[in-house]
Amino acid sequence: MSDVVERFMRYCAIPSQSDPFNAQEVPSTRSQFDVSRVIAAELKELGAENVELDEHAYVTAFWPASKGCEDLPTLGFCTHVDTAWQSYGSPVHPQIKHYEGGKLTIGYDRHGREVYVSPETNPQLEHMVGWDLVTADGTSLLGGDDKAADAMIVSLLARLKEHPEIPHPRLALSFVPDEEIGHGAALLDLKKFGATFGYTIDGGPLGEFCYETFNASEVIVKAKGLSVHTGTAKGTLINASEALMKFHQLIPAQERPEYTEGYDGFYYLSYIKSSCEEGEAGYILRDHSKEIMDKRKQTCLDAAQFVNRQYGSSVLSVEIKDQYFNLADVVTKPENKHLIENARKAYEKVGVPMKFVPMRGGTDGAQLSFRGFAAPNLSACYYNAHGVREFVPVPELEKMVDMLEALIGLYAQPCA
Repeated sequence: MSDVVERFMRYCAIPSQSDPFNAQEVPSTRSQFDVSRVIAAELKELGAENVELDEHAYVTAFWPASKGCEDLPTLGFCTHVDTAWQSYGSPVHPQIKHYEGGKLTIGYDRHGREVYVSPETNPQLEHMVGWDLVTADGTSLLGGDDKAADAMIVSLLARLKEHPEIPHPRLALSFVPDEEIGHGAALLDLKKFGATFGYTIDGGPLGEFCYETFNASEVIVKAKGLSVHTGTAKGTLINASEALMKFHQLIPAQERPEYTEGYDGFYYLSYIKSSCEEGEAGYILRDHSKEIMDKRKQTCLDAAQFVNRQYGSSVLSVEIKDQYFNLADVVTKPENKHLIENARKAYEKVGVPMKFVPMRGGTDGAQLSFRGFAAPNLSACYYNAHGVREFVPVPELEKMVDMLEALIGLYAQPCA
């Protein structure tokens, strides 16, 4: 078992889901510290400089430049330690499954149903015959998002320690919590981090490269009802649950995630909790276009106003919070285009064509880029993220460490 595979499986076995309902605390779950402590300890053992684990489960460290590259700009990398909250995430039992074609049974879920992948669920498997895949056992997600990236970075440093002749600039490294609930690197001290450009590693199949993300907003709709005995309720009762349902019916049904792809934006009802007297519904809005995103926000405001007019009172209120913006607005600036070109060259050096993907989501780079750290997104090589069918192909995981070595080599010279 290679260094990166062994490390990856160890990280995955440590549960670390984030919790959107405890987002006021950072990290939102104490379990994220368990992964951060392991990573920090390994960084210190390898000889990384200024390794810090702070009170919010952020791990930061630096790796000194190779001889002759000391005066070059620092190159930054950012990954995250939490895993998705939408599926089972504890306990996690990583395993290696050899794929010989057709259907591959991963295991059985907590209801006894078979969990499998096949060319029907993942056409990419057609070129993976004979490969080893890392999966969970069917009872939980794996956590390749984003522990594959965590393992890649630490394994890259292990390689640099073993081969100090590999050219590279000073590297700034961050492993952050709560990316899956929209917090991510919000508390990363960029002045202390010391890099004005670099990469997040939080993408899908090997070769994918993303410098376009959604613009993202969260919408909280709150309902205030009036409970009256149902026998005498006529003309008086106001049901908060009914008001939320009326609101939802006004949101375009054809613009939900299950009906969209590519550059299509969407409205997504992420949760609803309600009784007669009070209720709350949470939505996320996504669109690559800022102008269309503004229209989506207005749709929500108009829907609430329409429902309130029906009731003749302010039953519904709407709170809108911007979460992140399309990082293309930063990465495509002339001074940052080397990030795109060098990623393409590094993929080519390891025999992988780079594929541009408009990301239907966001990464830490989406917020970091607007704070002064331009950061497009590289492959983390996971498939079927956020669910029990998640897997990471071993050859892609290993190849990505080679790609990162090639990438840092390209920055062992001044940016064009």
